[in-house]
Amino acid sequence: MATIITMPRLSDTMTEGTVATWLKKVGDKVSEGDILAEIETDKATMEFESFNEGTLLHIGIPAGETAPVDSLLAIIGKEGEDISALLAGKPADAAPAKEETKVTEETATTPEVTKAAAPATASLPKGVVVITMPRLSDTMTEGTVATWLKKVGDKVSEGDILAEIETDKATMEFESFNEGTLLYVGIEEGNTAPVDSLLAIIGPAGTDISGIAENYKTGGAPQAAPAVAEEKEVASTEKASEPIVQESSTDGQRILASPLAKKIASDKGIQLTQVKGSGENGRIVKSDIENFTPQTSAAPAPTSAAPAKAETVAAAKPFVPAGEVFTEEIKNSQMRKIIAKRLAESLFTAPHYNLVIEVTMDEAMKSRAIINSVPDTKVSFNDMVIKACALALKKHPKINSQWREDAIIINHHVNIGVAVAVEDGLVVPVLRFTDAMSLSQIGGSVRDLAGRAKNKKLLPTEMEGSTFTVSNLGMFGITEFNSIINQPNSAILSVGAIVEKPVVKNGQIVVGNTMMLSLACDHRTIDGATGAQFLQTLKQFIENPVTMLA
Repeated sequence: MATIITMPRLSDTMTEGTVATWLKKVGDKVSEGDILAEIETDKATMEFESFNEGTLLHIGIPAGETAPVDSLLAIIGKEGEDISALLAGKPADAAPAKEETKVTEETATTPEVTKAAAPATASLPKGVVVITMPRLSDTMTEGTVATWLKKVGDKVSEGDILAEIETDKATMEFESFNEGTLLYVGIEEGNTAPVDSLLAIIGPAGTDISGIAENYKTGGAPQAAPAVAEEKEVASTEKASEPIVQESSTDGQRILASPLAKKIASDKGIQLTQVKGSGENGRIVKSDIENFTPQTSAAPAPTSAAPAKAETVAAAKPFVPAGEVFTEEIKNSQMRKIIAKRLAESLFTAPHYNLVIEVTMDEAMKSRAIINSVPDTKVSFNDMVIKACALALKKHPKINSQWREDAIIINHHVNIGVAVAVEDGLVVPVLRFTDAMSLSQIGGSVRDLAGRAKNKKLLPTEMEGSTFTVSNLGMFGITEFNSIINQPNSAILSVGAIVEKPVVKNGQIVVGNTMMLSLACDHRTIDGATGAQFLQTLKQFIENPVTMLA
């Protein structure tokens, strides 16, 4: 008798799981103890083994899809066994609505078909596989196709890189797990679409898939608005809605020209006084500039007009403001959208407060100079701050905490996230078990992670699991600032620049070097006194680096 396998609960907080990879396909023999699939939970990707034996008759959740705990994951039974009754009787939310109600020979050979059949009535031609926008990170809800490395008509082999996809954290290569011909591209380069949207269709060359693509879109998969439409809209409104820019000519007449026409004319070095406008009221538009042919006879005009200009200056007429209003629209990247969403959530859900302390850096500067005198060793002040934070967190674990509605989680391991500025925004790679790392190990790891972050080569796992965050703007000359907490952390340390200034030592005013530290705390988990005690300990470590060796 066939056995239904449901999505397991692999962690205490797991409410849904994502099938990362199927290690068995429909029709394969399964023995007790065989690994059926790799399932991504809210904490890790784990192997899921079978406690039954038989033949894998049905896959309910294709690779890459997410479903709640207890949803229909698979059916195992005897080869050839009729499971239509089990499929018909499963709950509505046990599997995606696009699942076929009967296992056919086609689904037995290509389990990915279950993901493709958007309308219940449509069936796929043999060998055709629908590829959807993958979930490439735990926080990804939509992706942007940065580059297609294959075009429609190209042959695709298993393992070939189909496209580069920009997630909220990095730009990652997406490889094909199927082979055939790329028949259809559902998301053009530069366009964004939610996870599970139609990305591409692969199958035998010459297969008619027009109905599949249309039915999938009609079935509810969102379509990214093509950029061409925006370009056409701009072009169609250029003549009707562009603001008129009026410019005085040498004879006192006013010249009507669109901003775009003026910009193109400026780039080409064309005098607007020489161009005849074809727009409304003689306004000069883009096509007038592009079709303009300079006439050599017009060249002497500026020379003869020079005296008139000189007379105008001498007359000291009132200045008439003239120019163009120029704006630029930059499309929000996935990273920028996620930064906006996460930081807004953090600021408006966590009651922030900031504690500021000034640290004397004279001893730290001497210690750093000695450390860097060792061959092949390079340690920055930021590395020293990170090490000091790690040791201070071990002494004050309440700072190393997370808020939940039912409990406060105290982390006794220290994973420090280091904020790194990249072209599109900000990423936070994580140094795991930072308290166990030496200063030189911290320095090497930070340089490696920061370099790969700027090249968009960080893995999602390298940006997960932080328990505390350090953000340093001292290299930009910023002396003091307040950061927004990087949730689910309870605190973030803002590090300013080292400043040389007069300080009082032993009742005397002398020249010293100081640095400002600002600790942003979540008042739900950290009280003011707790945060202050942490900063006192941190100050002791930084001002006397030798104590970090104790």
